[in-house]
Amino acid sequence: MPQLFNILKGDISIVGLRPVMEVETEIYGNYRDMLLSVKPGLTGFRAANGRSCTSYARRRAMEICYIKNRSVCFDLKIILKTITSVFKGEGAV
Repeated sequence: MPQLFNILKGDISIVGLRPVMEVETEIYGNYRDMLLSVKPGLTGFRAANGRSCTSYARRRAMEICYIKNRSVCFDLKIILKTITSVFKGEGAV
């Protein structure tokens, strides 16, 4: 529920990148500023496709892919995939 209040306040979006710690931004290299320019989200491309079962290299690739290809259609696909993953228990640790 707290996440929904953050969405309503405009602090986060429904789909975006999961927040990362400052030290983690180093793995993004030249894409660091691009990563930080995107509002965090309740779910995202990485969360819908592996969640915590992905390596940092794969995480980086998925988040850069999302940033470069974000659109309403892509966001809708991510929302549907997230719902499916949650109910199936995929990627949960």
